[in-house]
Amino acid sequence: MTAVMREPVSLPTRQRPRPPLAGAARSAASVIPGAARTAGPDIPGAAGVSLRDLLDPPRTPGRVIAAFPAALYLEMRTAAEPRVLAVVCSDAVRLPNSVVIAAGSRDRPLRSIHEGEEAWAGDGLVEVGALRVRVRRWWDPSPTLGPVALARLTHGVRELEAALADARFGLAGHPDPHLLAGRCADGDLAGAVEAAERIVGLGPGLTPSGDDVLAALLVALRALGGSVQHGRTALWLADWLGAAVTADAETRTTTLAATLLHCAADGQASAEVIAVLRGIAGLEPLAPALRRLLAAGHTSGADLAFGLLAGCRAVLTLSLTALKGHRASA
Repeated sequence: MTAVMREPVSLPTRQRPRPPLAGAARSAASVIPGAARTAGPDIPGAAGVSLRDLLDPPRTPGRVIAAFPAALYLEMRTAAEPRVLAVVCSDAVRLPNSVVIAAGSRDRPLRSIHEGEEAWAGDGLVEVGALRVRVRRWWDPSPTLGPVALARLTHGVRELEAALADARFGLAGHPDPHLLAGRCADGDLAGAVEAAERIVGLGPGLTPSGDDVLAALLVALRALGGSVQHGRTALWLADWLGAAVTADAETRTTTLAATLLHCAADGQASAEVIAVLRGIAGLEPLAPALRRLLAAGHTSGADLAFGLLAGCRAVLTLSLTALKGHRASA
């Protein structure tokens, strides 16, 4: 059994013989000229546990939907989420649906892969062209915070507000992200869903700004709602809001963003988002974690940070309101 780890570790590359294919996988591979001949040696990787149902079963075909020096995004031909699998270098942003390889982007391990190429995932392997990544470790993309005092959360929110004062948001000037944040803090599910549905898929890029905001908001509600006293309303809000924004996400946003919304609804986030949540909870320094998050993408880091702030404020407000009600009835 492979181990579940919080952080991927670098492992030496091992060359292993290619395992025989079976059933549909053998038939499918036989129509790809040179599929078995061009594969290179195995590169070890660490996969997010959200990918177990994709990587443990027999191989599934897919294709490369985006290729960058530090990351590949593969859309797999499966109806279940996550439908998009990311193969990323050790120094790239580690999304919850990532397989992290033991090589940095300076080594250019992904240079031969291009958009549109065929890909395979399953039997513990990810294969694209000559690239063969074998999963050796698993990492958990769900934040584990432990108990968080409301006073600590209050301090974390203030730090986050100060750090984001001059941040550049992708939806700057758009009213709905702020409306969504306010509705969540009020515990107004209908109002929150209405505002959220207007920003699903809003903005350019592989992960539109509106989806980044929503994903971080959902993770903050779930992670902190389960860690603070009287956080049940935040968890309830995360359940219903997550169900609403993922119901038809595949038709309203990019394939990658839809997968990340599904991950967020399950409480799963990138390593960079998890580090900020741990900083807010007082488990590690917040400032360096925020710098790493804000450096992600053109505006993705700032959009994620905005969503985290909205979620933290909502958890704090809802929990304080519940605490007052508990004291009044005591």
